Amino acid sequence: MSLPTLYSFRRCPYAMRARLGIMLSGQSVDLREIILKHKPQAMLDASPKGTVPVLILQDGSVVEESIEIMCWALAKNDPSDLLLQRRPALQEVAQALIQTNDDSFKPWLDKYKYADRHPDMSEQYYRQQGESFISQLENLLTKNQQLLADKPCIADYAIFPFIRQFAGVDKTWFDNAAYPNVQRWLTSHIQSDAFTAIMQKYPTWLESNQSFEFGEQHKS
Repeated sequence: MSLPTLYSFRRCPYAMRARLGIMLSGQSVDLREIILKHKPQAMLDASPKGTVPVLILQDGSVVEESIEIMCWALAKNDPSDLLLQRRPALQEVAQALIQTNDDSFKPWLDKYKYADRHPDMSEQYYRQQGESFISQLENLLTKNQQLLADKPCIADYAIFPFIRQFAGVDKTWFDNAAYPNVQRWLTSHIQSDAFTAIMQKYPTWLESNQSFEFGEQHKS
């Protein structure tokens, strides 16, 4: 039986979270690594919005939001209870954190990362706006090893790729900023086996015309 097809871009934090959900659920997909400047027509036919990730299921249905891809995979198998089914009181908190990341933090992150494209304000100003969310995470991480408990949940895996991107804009500043718990938390995820596995490099789809089976069993 054919596998679902995942269009992905290695460095995109949305695609990272989708790959993490698939990896941690033990699912397998045919991974097609794309180049954003040369999007495959097959991907655009399936999802005209033209952003990654895009998951095409065996029945032809399309899942084109990264959180929905995570939930699709984890609904099939969630051995670590990342969806918090055994901790329902935390589900709304996790959802709210992810929404704040996506709706509030991400726009400031983009302006901080590409401050030269947004000359109305300084890079420092955009960083300070993003810091309000970093401070929120720092406060949570004073109470637990992970955002909502001592074990990670969907919120940790959905958010840390974006914090990684924020940290990378000015690594010297971030490493010396007053966020020791966020720094510890981020490092632990970046150094994890799961992240190492999802960041493996693959030839691009347009260059090789090949997809690659991707999933938990291919974890290095």
